Amino acid sequence: MKALFQKYRKLHIWLLADLLALLAFFSLRGQRWLMNAVADYFTGPLRRGLGKLCYLVPFSVMEIVEALAVLIGVGYVIWGVIAVARAKGQRERAYGLTLGALCAVLAVWAGFCLLWGVNYWTDGFQDKSGIYAQPVALEDLRAVTEYFADRVSETAGDVEREEHGLFAVPREEILENSVHAYDGLTEAFPFLTFDDPGVKPMAFSRLMSALDFTGFYSSFTGESNVNVDSPACMLPSTIAHELAHQRGFASEQECNFLAVLASTTCPDPAYVYSGWLIGYVYLGNALYSQDPEGYWAIRETLPEEAQLDLAYNNAYWAQFRDTPVQKASNKVYDGILKSYGDERGIQSYGMVVDLLVAYYLPFCGGA
Repeated sequence: MKALFQKYRKLHIWLLADLLALLAFFSLRGQRWLMNAVADYFTGPLRRGLGKLCYLVPFSVMEIVEALAVLIGVGYVIWGVIAVARAKGQRERAYGLTLGALCAVLAVWAGFCLLWGVNYWTDGFQDKSGIYAQPVALEDLRAVTEYFADRVSETAGDVEREEHGLFAVPREEILENSVHAYDGLTEAFPFLTFDDPGVKPMAFSRLMSALDFTGFYSSFTGESNVNVDSPACMLPSTIAHELAHQRGFASEQECNFLAVLASTTCPDPAYVYSGWLIGYVYLGNALYSQDPEGYWAIRETLPEEAQLDLAYNNAYWAQFRDTPVQKASNKVYDGILKSYGDERGIQSYGMVVDLLVAYYLPFCGGA
């Protein structure tokens, strides 16, 4: 055993460093003041610096890194099998190769915990704004859902549409205007002020749809990446969601809420419509589970253009629903969210309804 340790001494030291880093994170993550300090003075500036470098090129550096990681991983496995087969001490060789792979994986995990994991334990939007999710009464949910349906009806005609009535604002235009997504929100919430670098379209967008992702913020490259294969009517709100992550908010429920809030106050009509539409979807889904008749009564008030957009969006995602790839992706992502303290996992997306009702109920005449 001693000889084995000496032979792979550097790898054992690397492994120990990885384990100590992970132990420190999981032991200290409950210290809010410390996580705030780390995020504000170290990892936040570091991510922004990485982003400035990666935004010097128009393509997604994140996708390049991920593709290289897959190729390197496959190559390492093939090379490892060959190396073990040719080695005299096959068990020792296999041990060293396995140890090297484990160290690399743990190092990436530790890096993610440092660059992004800490943000799950810092002050979130609710803490900074004083707007908190509250239990929702059915009549309040119905009122806010109706309010959003009315706003969808008002704004559906403000966007460019193709001959059949579907949303047809060019994706390039939506991406270009992403730097203004939060322009209408920073005065009310100054802590959201941020020099937005915009977002990047993903080359593997179709694959992301199969994995059930509309966008992805990479803490390693500081980039906000969006799926440009999915329906364009939801692209502006997806962009606003990813830009919420740029601001350091890790909670998916808060970023969904911010996507609605930012989009509906944006000067771009495409963002405004998309924000009301996605907000209506969140609220409508919640209302349908409690009051199907009330849901359909409100749904029928939507104009034909909005009905078409919703039908097209549903049809697009139906082709990926319940596939083995989607199920595996959701299970993995659910586990990641829970490992960072989000006990509800991917179901936390539904909590956006509580925030929407708490914020928009006064606009409906509610208390």
